[in-house]
Amino acid sequence: MSEPKTKEVSIQENKMGIMPVPRLLITMSLPMMISMLVQALYNIVDSMFVAKLSEEALTAVSLAFPIQTLMIAIASGTGVGINALLSRNLGERNYEGANTAARNGLFLGIISCLVFAVIGGLGSRLFFAMQTDNPVIVDYGARYLTIITVCSAGIFLQITFERLMQSTGKTLYNMITQGTGAIINIILDPILIFGLFGFPRLEVAGAAIATIIGQVVAVLMSLYFTITKNKEINCSLRGFRPHPRTIALIYEVGVPSIIMQAIGSVMTFGMNKILLMFSSTAAAVFGVYFKLQSFIFMPIFGLNNGMIPIIAFNYGARNKKRIIQTIKLSILISVSIMAIGLIIFQVFPGILLKNLFDASNHMLSIGVPALRIISLSFLFAGYCIIVGSVFQAMGNAVYSLVISAARQLFVILPVAYVFAKLFGLSSVWWSIPIAEIVSVTLSTILLRRIYLLKIKPLEPKF
Repeated sequence: MSEPKTKEVSIQENKMGIMPVPRLLITMSLPMMISMLVQALYNIVDSMFVAKLSEEALTAVSLAFPIQTLMIAIASGTGVGINALLSRNLGERNYEGANTAARNGLFLGIISCLVFAVIGGLGSRLFFAMQTDNPVIVDYGARYLTIITVCSAGIFLQITFERLMQSTGKTLYNMITQGTGAIINIILDPILIFGLFGFPRLEVAGAAIATIIGQVVAVLMSLYFTITKNKEINCSLRGFRPHPRTIALIYEVGVPSIIMQAIGSVMTFGMNKILLMFSSTAAAVFGVYFKLQSFIFMPIFGLNNGMIPIIAFNYGARNKKRIIQTIKLSILISVSIMAIGLIIFQVFPGILLKNLFDASNHMLSIGVPALRIISLSFLFAGYCIIVGSVFQAMGNAVYSLVISAARQLFVILPVAYVFAKLFGLSSVWWSIPIAEIVSVTLSTILLRRIYLLKIKPLEPKF
């Protein structure tokens, strides 16, 4: 290996293994937190413009959310596996292993988008017909989801390149790519939805096309930055052949993460079915909640993206002190952000719904109590998200899977269904705070287990 490459890797190692943890965590996470906030903004802007078409259009986009969540689950879960493996290899000074992880991760992203293109092209209309018999919602939704899935290369490759950058600490470039893609989406939304400046009026399909264009631009920028700025790794696919062992290691961490996030898709689909027992407005409120809460949760996910490679690197380097410092500081920041979110949702729910989504009086009567009840879970959720990412970084993503399954499949859906049958719509929302109490209990028990088995025994390797 050439001397310049060794020197560049050494510089990167010093950053991950020597820079003071508070400064390192902020340096790694802040760009991602900002870019995630921009992403949350354009998610809300999508729904804001769609809501101006009709409540049916807003409901259609809301009902498409489980499939979009599933795509993000597969892309992000695979990315977690890439991130953890690549960072651990760098921490262990296994540079060829890091390159192999990067190349196979990119290959998996390409395969994933091809699979969703086929599934979405053939099954989008059926997916909506399974949920509602309203022809307007089915038509809007099928057009929207077909575009999002057939053109899913944007989301899969964008997330893959972002994880490669995160693994080597270059999160600033992710802020640039995500921010640019989001701004393009925001600009194109009203133009394509309402047919401004001579463009055809595409309505809900226009929102999907604007999203895809923004993602494609972000991918092209990410590719450029990966080639020109990310010198620690080489992800060229020239002469590439899949490496089964590396793919297995990626999915060893990634599959539990994929399943964990995919469980969220199942939960959302199930909740929509329960809420549609009352009205399509109730399902629209649930979709609006996800858009609004993304403003609170996205910074936490950005924090996670900065935290995981730090913990994975220092676990490979057997630096117990830095691992513990990173976990404690991440929990403190996460809970603080969630406390702000709790206050906003408790004080301003009506303003958020009315001003952002043109909520009718009927939607306000459902949405205001819903936002106040669900937001009670925020403080617990911030802690649980960080702990779940610690499990992933330490190679125990199955713990996160267990907690996610318990929370969403064995608590939220059964409790929501029983409450819906016994007490009516207003009680359904309580299933989420109840589930979060279960989640925080399991997270604490398993975090203690990880500490005793993996963190406490660590001694320096070099």
